[in-house]
Amino acid sequence: MKFVRKSLLLCSALIIIVGIFAPKGALSITIQEEKEMSREVMKVILRHYDIIKDPLIVNYINKIGQEIVSVLPPQPFIYHFYVIKEDSYNAFATPAGHVFVNSGLLEAMENEEELAGILSHEIAHVVCRHISQKIERSEKIGVATLAGIAAGILLGVGGSVAAANALTLGSAAAGQSVALAYSRDDEFQADQIGLICLTKAGYNGEGLLLMLQKLRSKRWFGPDQIPTYLSTHPGTEERMVNIDTWLEQNKKTKAHIDPYNFARVHTRLVAVYGDKSFALRKFKAEVKNHPEDSLAQYGYGLILARTGNRKDAMGHLKIALEKNAFDPYMLKDLGRVYFLDGRYQEALNMLESAADVSSDDPEVFFYLGRTQMELGRLHEAAITFEELIAKKYDYPRAFYSLGETYGKLGRLDEAHYYLGTYYKKKNDFKNALFHLKRALENMSDPDKREKIEKMLKEIHGEKRSS
Repeated sequence: MKFVRKSLLLCSALIIIVGIFAPKGALSITIQEEKEMSREVMKVILRHYDIIKDPLIVNYINKIGQEIVSVLPPQPFIYHFYVIKEDSYNAFATPAGHVFVNSGLLEAMENEEELAGILSHEIAHVVCRHISQKIERSEKIGVATLAGIAAGILLGVGGSVAAANALTLGSAAAGQSVALAYSRDDEFQADQIGLICLTKAGYNGEGLLLMLQKLRSKRWFGPDQIPTYLSTHPGTEERMVNIDTWLEQNKKTKAHIDPYNFARVHTRLVAVYGDKSFALRKFKAEVKNHPEDSLAQYGYGLILARTGNRKDAMGHLKIALEKNAFDPYMLKDLGRVYFLDGRYQEALNMLESAADVSSDDPEVFFYLGRTQMELGRLHEAAITFEELIAKKYDYPRAFYSLGETYGKLGRLDEAHYYLGTYYKKKNDFKNALFHLKRALENMSDPDKREKIEKMLKEIHGEKRSS
């Protein structure tokens, strides 16, 4: 009964959770300070880890995450969801709404329910401001140092040499690190709020329990195999009992979830970002045993292309497309392989079809523009790259290719402008200065002249501070 009462109280609290941050003085940092700390944590993460920017994976995980966030009351943060290219089993959320899942953990999942369960739990940590509540103001420990401590805990420095080496903590900071770790009460609260969010978002909640069972089973393989998640999220056994009890008391009819979207993302994750030898064996066996499975054919085509066997890759990607003729990602992937193989007209056909179906994949437009360049259709290529840049994707290569295109068209002011912008985004200040100064000499567009002068000032400021 005590457990039921807690669950009912948490259900009620969820409706107004953002308004109940603790009484004045109970929390040591403000929302704005939390955002500042989050920026510092992100710097640590981005400096030491590769973030997968694959549009298919990024768009999918953000869709699931935002569906869960949508059932919450208005939030003080904008939530963002990421996949880290890291084999260890881990997921975590920084203060101010940045939620991460390691590729290793995502690869171990079998369906969308499991992904939603992990994401919902991490979202709940943000809603409850668990890390932020534990931070005490200190004249000796600044926000950047606290961010490093928090990043180390969230990443699980015990199982990550890169993070451990990156985060050098003094004795005072080390003492603070213990206080910043999640407690069992934090985990209980995050599970309860996460389960409520899951059911409100249309899931049955079983995914979280299934993932904890998988994580627990993995730890028996030896100390080197203990999932990082277990060190950063304590009380696994008690959590499983509590979640199981909650599920029994809140039985929900299984929601209808199309398994295709998760399966397609999982296939691409394994084929493009997983271990090459494992992926080759896996998809070769799947194609042999289930030749009618379009995603098996897709995965095999992707891994063959990754290993340089483009001829066979194209054959399997074509088979995958036979059952998914309007799948923009499959169209894009076949077009990309055609492009890499020098079959530009065939690449153009595939990429134009992909662009007609979908407008949220920057790689479609990037390879379409590159193909147009190779076919000598430079004005069309310039328009394609301009449209890609206008969509404001984080896709620096578009700036380089547009600069290259304008160079071939003899428009050197525009060529230097876009090449300079590209190098600035890559923090290659030497090349950025060269191109931006050359662009400024001939640029007549007043808006671009203003942007160039601003970038030059920023570069000089960066050079002085470094």
